[in-house]
Amino acid sequence: MKQDGRNRTRTYAAGALALLAFATGCGDDGGGAVAARPAATTPAAPQPSGDGAAPAAAAAPAAADAAWAKWNLKPLAPAPAPPADKPVKLERTGTVPVFSEVKTNDKVVFITIDDGAEKDPKFVEMLTELKVPVSMFLTRDIVKDNYGYFKPLQALGNHIQNHTVDHPVMSKIPAEKQKSEICDAQSALTQQYGTAPLLFRPPFGDGANTPTLNNSVQQCGPRAIVLWRESMQIHDMQYQASDKKLKPGDIILAHFRGPKELKGATMTEMFGELLARIQEQGFSVARLEDYIQAPAS
Repeated sequence: MKQDGRNRTRTYAAGALALLAFATGCGDDGGGAVAARPAATTPAAPQPSGDGAAPAAAAAPAAADAAWAKWNLKPLAPAPAPPADKPVKLERTGTVPVFSEVKTNDKVVFITIDDGAEKDPKFVEMLTELKVPVSMFLTRDIVKDNYGYFKPLQALGNHIQNHTVDHPVMSKIPAEKQKSEICDAQSALTQQYGTAPLLFRPPFGDGANTPTLNNSVQQCGPRAIVLWRESMQIHDMQYQASDKKLKPGDIILAHFRGPKELKGATMTEMFGELLARIQEQGFSVARLEDYIQAPAS
């Protein structure tokens, strides 16, 4: 499966023109955190003891609403508690599954953000305040100049996942090169962030269903290949489904992008548009990894 956009420097330069045209960030490739902040709720009834519990309870949703208002957004509905029985169950060995959605009746979607090209401090501020979970599929050579940028995002509970060393078209390179692209990124990301990526996304979604790529992923450590059902443009989403509607369990692709590729829009503006599209359709944002059962150690 391939998307419209293409972007990157050096080995992924072939996608750059498409990226600028559609501003998807490499309409390509397509880990999570704290559940989305609930909308305002009715404050708890006053406590007869007069210990100040009621004012404190009332202040919490008010503060949450203020955070969303700061970014000119309406609060998302709260995500449900993570399911005890995870719908995606991964095995320690063997062929890794390929999926672009999660089977669930929960009215949730999952946001994944790729590569790491834009390192906007305001985006860290935005996620810190809104507490919207995302999964980050990072490309080693794009983030190695500033691994530290992604650590505050990881500290919020967002998972770091594997998106190759330098973003090649995987089906165009031999098996050994595919393996090094995945394994070398796996080693670097594990060393920098302290946890081995569980998931892998091939650039542009290319080669996702080929035996060669699957074998390479198996040898390097990730236990699933993750694609997507929608990709975020500057103001709107691109849908694979003909009805152009979100479905429960859809995985959404976005990118770390800035004004150069977003026709003057910032990363926070693009992400705010994404959240608005999700809110308009009545969905919550859940953490992808909360719906995945990792292999038993």
